[in-house]
Amino acid sequence: MSIETDIARICEQEAAIVFPRFDEDEAFRLGIWLRERALREALPIVIDIRTWDRALFFAALPGSTDANADWVRRKVATVRRMGRSSYRVALEQNTADGLFPARHGLDPKDYVLAGGGFPIRLADAGIIGCVTVSGLPQRQDHALVVEALCARLGLDHARLALPAA
Repeated sequence: MSIETDIARICEQEAAIVFPRFDEDEAFRLGIWLRERALREALPIVIDIRTWDRALFFAALPGSTDANADWVRRKVATVRRMGRSSYRVALEQNTADGLFPARHGLDPKDYVLAGGGFPIRLADAGIIGCVTVSGLPQRQDHALVVEALCARLGLDHARLALPAA
């Protein structure tokens, strides 16, 4: 596995994972899928699904903390600002300290280079929000969100999954 390989696969994911429509019901079904999976596997995560104008689903699972909710907030800001998954942005920036370079002018209190935020893209409207998970290592946060999105959209997850680490 290389950074370049992961970035290329994430670009494929972002191109393939497109909703024909997205509403409160779809956010709820997606959130429940993630929550049930997390409960089955005792994953200590926070789940956040939102459009840019409002939160549609939020769950904090056993073992998660308020810090996970803050990571979610910062991952959401990164997805919104950059227009791509937060893991892709983190890999593209590839900084030793995990912070955006100063030239971006992005305060680390509000933006983070960490995987787990994935854009919600509509076929005819572009990016309207994001699905975000925090609580696992960033590659696993990202992988969990992609698996859930593939399941909801009936996409071949095995084809779109990141290569084994």
